[in-house]
Amino acid sequence: MEFVGVVDSNSARAAQIAGEFGTQTFASMNELLQRGRPQAASVAVPTQAHLQVVRELMQNGVDVLIEKPVAPTLADADEMLALAQQHSRIAQVGQLERFNPAVRATVPLITKPMFFEVHRLSVFTPRSLDVDVVLDLMIHDIDVVLSFVKSPVKEIRAVGLPILSAKVDIANVRMEFESGCVANFTASRVSTERIRKLRFFQPQQYISLDYTRQDVVAFTVSTDGSPSVVSSLLAGMDEEQDHPSSPQIKITKPEVVREEPLRTELCSFLDSVRTRSAPVVSLEDGRRALAVALEILEVIREHSRNVKLDKLL
Repeated sequence: MEFVGVVDSNSARAAQIAGEFGTQTFASMNELLQRGRPQAASVAVPTQAHLQVVRELMQNGVDVLIEKPVAPTLADADEMLALAQQHSRIAQVGQLERFNPAVRATVPLITKPMFFEVHRLSVFTPRSLDVDVVLDLMIHDIDVVLSFVKSPVKEIRAVGLPILSAKVDIANVRMEFESGCVANFTASRVSTERIRKLRFFQPQQYISLDYTRQDVVAFTVSTDGSPSVVSSLLAGMDEEQDHPSSPQIKITKPEVVREEPLRTELCSFLDSVRTRSAPVVSLEDGRRALAVALEILEVIREHSRNVKLDKLL
């Protein structure tokens, strides 16, 4: 496929990108559609503008890759679903971590996940302050966990606070699924360090995934799970430990072929466009993650009202 061009409200940035990739710039969506006649487009505008841009593209026969979160509201997401069906368009949501090779290497290991501990911490930057940290960062992990557990959410408990912006900058969530699985999420964009880790337990196994290092470690109990073996397994939860402290625990590292998740995501989207096949992360997936994220934000607001912090939110 040919890179037709770039539309950006910042003309200098558009010219820089166009120069880097040997393509052209367009002053508006209308100009792109008339002169460029694209077959597919990546929508990376502010979340509030997703529906407006996606609507115009789909109505003009363009397939879309929509950055996360897919929309600011479920009503917007539902309209996108209706538009995609009405115009027979391919629509993929940019939940980038689904294309992380560590996540892909973990999928074959999943049996019955029952407990997750997830941390996604970042230092503060002025980007993406139009949405809360739940929609900015945590939604990546929400999407991954939903894809692993494949069970409806039963209950959510959450707390969050604005620290350096007008929206929630740090949040902690406890989520229980109908399957009995429990997931704890922590997301912060005001941390002093950058951490991207997901860990979970399932029968006789503990698995640790590091998004940044693109690394997966699995500890498997090969006995009856006596107290000494369980203690060794818990000690082995520190992935810096190279060897299990019990011969009854087998440590394995699935092969991970390192690659850039963004490139893989784009290639996957273009393959769906060419073959007219369902994308890896569908609009339905994006809506599902958005629904959970919005419910988390409502629980955070309710908690803040209960403890008299609502004036901060």
